[in-house]
Amino acid sequence: MAGHEKMRVRYSAAMIGTLALVPVTATPESLVTSSKNMYGTPGGLIDMPTAEMAPDGELATTVSHSGNTTKTTLTFQVMPRLTGSFRYSALSDYRPDRGLPTAYPNATYYDRSFDLRYQLIEEGQYRPGVAVGLRDLIGTGLYSGEYVVATKTIGSRLRVTGGVGWGRLGSYNSFTTMGTRPSDTIGSGGIPTYDRWFRGPVAAFGGVSFQANDRLSFKAEYSSDAYVEETGGGQDPGANLLTRKSPWNFGFDYQVNRAVSVGAYYMHGSTFGVKVSLATDLKGAPVPGGQETAPLPVAVRPKFSARDLGWTVEPGKTDAVQKDVAGAMAKEGMVLEGMKLEGNRVRVVLRNPRYDIEAQGFGRAARVLTRNLPDSVEEFTIVQTYKGMPTGAVTMTRSDVEALENAPAGNMLSRVAFSGGAGAWDGINPVPGTYPRLSWSLGPFAKLSVFDPDNPVKADAGLMLKGDYHIAPGWVASGAVSVKLVGNLDAAPSGRTGAGPGTLPPVRSDSRLYAMGNDPKIEYLTLAHYGRLGEDWYSRVTAGYLEPMYGGVSGEVLWKPTSSRLAIGAEVNVVRPRDYDMLFGLRSPVTPMGRIPEVNGHVSAYYDFGNGFHGQLDMGRYLAGDWGATVALDREFGNGWRVGAYVTKTNVSSAAFGEGSFDKGIRITLPLSWSIGTPSKKKNDVVIQSLTRNGGARVSVNGRLYEAVRSTHQTDVAKTWGRFWR
Repeated sequence: MAGHEKMRVRYSAAMIGTLALVPVTATPESLVTSSKNMYGTPGGLIDMPTAEMAPDGELATTVSHSGNTTKTTLTFQVMPRLTGSFRYSALSDYRPDRGLPTAYPNATYYDRSFDLRYQLIEEGQYRPGVAVGLRDLIGTGLYSGEYVVATKTIGSRLRVTGGVGWGRLGSYNSFTTMGTRPSDTIGSGGIPTYDRWFRGPVAAFGGVSFQANDRLSFKAEYSSDAYVEETGGGQDPGANLLTRKSPWNFGFDYQVNRAVSVGAYYMHGSTFGVKVSLATDLKGAPVPGGQETAPLPVAVRPKFSARDLGWTVEPGKTDAVQKDVAGAMAKEGMVLEGMKLEGNRVRVVLRNPRYDIEAQGFGRAARVLTRNLPDSVEEFTIVQTYKGMPTGAVTMTRSDVEALENAPAGNMLSRVAFSGGAGAWDGINPVPGTYPRLSWSLGPFAKLSVFDPDNPVKADAGLMLKGDYHIAPGWVASGAVSVKLVGNLDAAPSGRTGAGPGTLPPVRSDSRLYAMGNDPKIEYLTLAHYGRLGEDWYSRVTAGYLEPMYGGVSGEVLWKPTSSRLAIGAEVNVVRPRDYDMLFGLRSPVTPMGRIPEVNGHVSAYYDFGNGFHGQLDMGRYLAGDWGATVALDREFGNGWRVGAYVTKTNVSSAAFGEGSFDKGIRITLPLSWSIGTPSKKKNDVVIQSLTRNGGARVSVNGRLYEAVRSTHQTDVAKTWGRFWR
């Protein structure tokens, strides 16, 4: 037996060593793959990991099924060498608490897990690429496993992979042990399992993939996963999800098009598996170049005409020019809210509801001004607003606009000056018709709750009427009324073991009570004021029914210089919980679990790292009275896509928080302009929380300052300045 152990050690070492000696030509890019395995992570094998990476910035969803288990995985290529994945798995007739009266009454166990993989060494001419990875690093431990893996490209079609694994990946035919690995516990989950990482039995795995053509690939692998949980040897002795007769798996993948791939496999010597993946390149666009109408050409003034100031004494000339500018701006999808015209300069205050790339909005406005202003006007200051509050301004000369229209956009960027536009309304009356004004919409709505531990998808759908009454610059009354037509967000939880919301006051866990019934509900009804406290300072005060669950007053200040990557903000909220019917009443903050505090708030720091990554730190008091901090990191793309993650840790214990241990999640912004190929400021914000619990919860307030302000500042506008002339 000891000799057999040594033979297995030599075999695994030789497998990886051989990969390092294969003399083939390869570049770092050669380990980029469009394939996804059954776990939804990049790789040309089936269940086993590889050292391959997806294209940078790719977001992919993979659904796989085998052995009474369905996995749905969202994978993001965070950086060229770092991959992150969130997985939601459904295991039929798997019951960790089998035998208890409250044990998963629907006979399906739903599990959530997170993975990370980092490519330590890029592939070279003679060396393989090497990656290290963690599966289920902060989940329940059901799929917990770690690995070090090497992959080598041989020729142009063949890739060979070998690696060693711990946890599940070390559970079959292990050749040694590294320390003691604590038993996997399927409980509240959500805590990084540091004490298990790279500990316990170690086993070897490997495989090959062959690219037959640009669409079809074949693969075979040797699996080091004994599938203990699925075969009744783990937390559920009665589990019988699959029969494992062999460690060998075989199959093929077929790339249907750039976005879609499918796969079919024969696994474990006893069963079949299937997979479909949908991948999106967040750095590209479905319609290259965009489909918006071409901009108006810049109007170049005749020589010496700039000296003519005769128009300044013409009665009504200023009003006529303002009318012309307003009409031309409207054709470009923008609204002229105010204008101050002098002999050789102009300041225009604009609302830009169309161009999500603010540089393009500034550029279109500059073109309009060259075509509609008297020739003597040389200096343009273009101010953009949010709810009538100036957020940012650019100043340029007309001569530069005329001279640089056909030059690289960077030439123009070096000639403009950015400012906060704090005094934009000084000496200006709003253009007639801009204030007061009413805007409204009626349309369908959908509210989703996904990846719940009791139900994969819960949703409500119906109709929603929204309206904004803009009273004066900076003043707006807003409201929304909804009617649910169909849905199950009010479904009662199963009451299964371990699913309790913890011991904090129910500030979010009772959200289903607000979804009950089909009567009209007031989603929000507020009066807000947005103002400027100085060149770098912004303010907001919002009062009323702030969101479906809370009403009160919210105040915020923000310091954000236009050229600074750093911003600092502070918010204070005084709130009470709303009545469950979501009409005009408030209810008592006293609950059986304690009193919901009326005061909460945060101090926030925002930082643009300048490489596509953006960070946010919030510290303060949360809705349930707990104190702590939220850290968020997002990767942002020039086309409006944003993918990030956040984690909140407060001074409540994991037991008090309940299942999930602490609040964490993934957030994704999907810009409409990306999919339709024309400018639009509409977008969808999706937040995927591991669970909705009471710890780390915040009030949801419309129109928070930072996102409203930053898009018109130099730090953001300069990133997409290439669209200025578009």
